[in-house]
Parts: sequence; structure tokens; C-alpha cells
Amino acid sequence: MVVVSVITALLTLFYMLVVAYFKAGWDSLPSYVIGKDTSLSTFVSVIVVARNEEDCIAQTITCLLAQRYPQQYLEIMVVDDDSTDKTAQIVSSFNSRGVRLLTLRHPTVLNSYKKKALSEGIKMAKGDLIVTTDADCWMGENWLKTIVGVYESGNYQLISSPVAYAKEETWFERLQTLDFAALIAMGGGAMAHKQYITCNGANLAYRKSAFVALNGFDGIDELASGDDELFLHKVARAYPDGVLFLKNRDAIVYTFAKRTLQSFIAQRRRWASKSTQYQQKKQVVLIFTVWLFNVSIWINLLVSFFIPQLFWVFILQISAKILIELYAYGSVLRFFNRCSLWVAIPVFSVLHSAYVALIILMGNAGKYEWKGRLVR
Repeated sequence: MVVVSVITALLTLFYMLVVAYFKAGWDSLPSYVIGKDTSLSTFVSVIVVARNEEDCIAQTITCLLAQRYPQQYLEIMVVDDDSTDKTAQIVSSFNSRGVRLLTLRHPTVLNSYKKKALSEGIKMAKGDLIVTTDADCWMGENWLKTIVGVYESGNYQLISSPVAYAKEETWFERLQTLDFAALIAMGGGAMAHKQYITCNGANLAYRKSAFVALNGFDGIDELASGDDELFLHKVARAYPDGVLFLKNRDAIVYTFAKRTLQSFIAQRRRWASKSTQYQQKKQVVLIFTVWLFNVSIWINLLVSFFIPQLFWVFILQISAKILIELYAYGSVLRFFNRCSLWVAIPVFSVLHSAYVALIILMGNAGKYEWKGRLVR
């Protein structure tokens, strides 16, 4: 009983310190401001990989075409990743407005289709700066101007910018918004401490020359996922001072939360599949210890049916998790203008603990289906 209590206390303390550490990093990030009259001259290639996105690709392209960025320095390319719906036809309808379509067909089975599609798009891109987003995203008209303005202000090789869920219709989707905001803030907070853990490919910019110099996705192409954070790790190792998180509301890209539990689990399995592939062992230890903390919460609850004293250990542990997350989420939700979700944190914290305990295991257990393909 004493040993269990001590281990639980240490895991709980570790988790609280980790959350406080990321919050401190997030709060220390400067809010970059781009002048209205800033003159920009970087040639940018915005690349969107799309597979069976006929329902949303038009909205994404429309937002990209509406960017307040010099058109002579902008290229928009959609890579159709072997779609079986009308995605290619919809993209082709924007051809007269300068949108390029690259259609891929895969005669052989791959594991990382998206990395292949991105690599082919980057190979054909004319821009010095590659900016990636997803086919189900939308953004404000100053999005690209903000990213490039910061890019031109320093010697940056990779810029990670925020992504947020919006237009939620259910509480299931709103709880996902909390989870996603935490992931984005963790990535940004870590970068503030010169630690590079995670980013999101729906809003990522990097020099084409850096991509070429690092041989693109070579060495990280064994997994279906990882075109964003595993590539971030490659860039950070080669250019430790060349990575930036752009904390600016104009730089936010918006997308949809998953509508169903099945699609949510599939997405998170895909994300979790990268966790054991990190080359920095301290990152693996961090993830494992956080996972162990969440597992220990539910072990204590289950064992409390046989050892009633452990029920109070469970209560103290889950209460500590709720309190540190109430503290940490305030500034994050203010940045995303979603302060109304703060009241949902106690419920979210409990559900989040169970979800983390399970999804790490699921993400590293065999193959799974993604966009109609079996990958790992």
C-alpha cells in the first residue's frame, strides 16, 4: 500500500510538473505582429494532399485563393492522392485561377502514401518556401502573409503554426477541441524551451532547400504518419536554432473535429503510432511516463474494489489532474477565443485520462485503416 502510494505520488507530481513546464513555455511565446504594409517577396508553394475530399476541397482552395499575398509569389498545388471520388474534377475547375493539380496513382502498395504525395509535390514545386495544409481546412485572408512575414524576419528553416477545431455541433466534438488545443499548446510550449516534440502538418512551413538537404522523408517513411512531427525532429537536429512556433491568431488554420467515435479513434491511433519512433529517448521516456500516470489512475480505481484505501488515492490523483489542467488551459483557450470550454475541463480530464491510457497501446498495435487503406 505504501509503495503504491509513493509511486502514484511521484507519477502525479511528474505529470503536474510537465503540464506546468509546457504552460510556462506557451505563455512565454511572443505574439508576433506583422505590419499592414510589410512588403513580402518569398515565392511560396502551398501544397495540399487530398484523397477523396470532394465535400471540402473547394472551400480550402477558395480560402487559399483569397489570401492577401502577392499573386506573383504564390503557387497553389493540390496533389490528388489516388482519389476515387470527384476531388480531381473539382480541383481542375480552379485551373483557370492558377491552381495546379498533380494526380498520383500507386501501382504498388505503400505504407506512407501522404509522404509520397508530399514528396512528389515538393519535387515539382517552384517555391522557396513550402507551406502545407490539409484538404478539409480553412483560414483567414492574412494567414499566409503572417507566416511569410515571420519567415522573412529570421533565418528559420521550419515554422509550425496553430491549428484549431471549429464549427462543432456536439459536446463530443467540443471535448476534442480541448484535447487538440492541448496538443497544439504542448508543441508550441516545448518549442519555446527548445524542445521539439510535436507539430501539425495542417499548418506547417519549411524551406524547400532544407527538405532537399535532409533528403526529405528518408528514414521516417516506414510509418503512415509522421510527415509533420517526425520531419520536425529531422529539421531540429540539423538546424536546432532554425525552428519556430508562430503564436498569432491570424496564423491559425481551422478544421473539423471528428464526427464519430470510430473516426476519432482511427485518427488518434494514427497519431499515436509515431510515439515509439522518436529518436530522442527523453521524448519516449516523457510519453511513456505520462502514459503510465494515466494508466495508474485506472489501476488504482480497479484495485480499490479489493483495497478500499486506494479509492482515495484515485480521488486525489484525478483531482490533481483536473486542477493542473484547469490552471494550464486558461491562457490556451484565451488564445483560441474558446474560453467557454473551460467549464468542461473536469469532465474532459477524466475522459482524457482513460483515452490516453488506451490510445497509446492501440496506436502501436498492428495495422489500421486510414482513408480506405490498411497502414501501420
